[in-house]
Amino acid sequence: MPWPRPAGSPAALHYWGDIDTHGFAILDQLRGKFAQVESFLMDRQTLMAHRALRGEEEKPALHDLPRLDARERALFDELRDNRIRRALRLEQERIGFHWVQAALARIADGER
Repeated sequence: MPWPRPAGSPAALHYWGDIDTHGFAILDQLRGKFAQVESFLMDRQTLMAHRALRGEEEKPALHDLPRLDARERALFDELRDNRIRRALRLEQERIGFHWVQAALARIADGER
């Protein structure tokens, strides 16, 4: 949401983590404290666009994450169930800077 925020409304919180099971587990935990947290750059499009930079997660998280939205849960399930590749992960620092700039611009414009 664009600023300024109405008095009494919760602050916007955005989370960007690794695209792996633990990144989504952290997001789920964060939403346990702050339900309004929105993720960014944790989507299938970003994962596929950075194919050459992907790695392997040593010990994937296998438990359910009830606070993910439908889009996040779908990708988490693909990762957890090894549907794309075994133990797949994309560390956030490997994502191209232009992707980060574009995502932040969308957030500033109030887009999801």
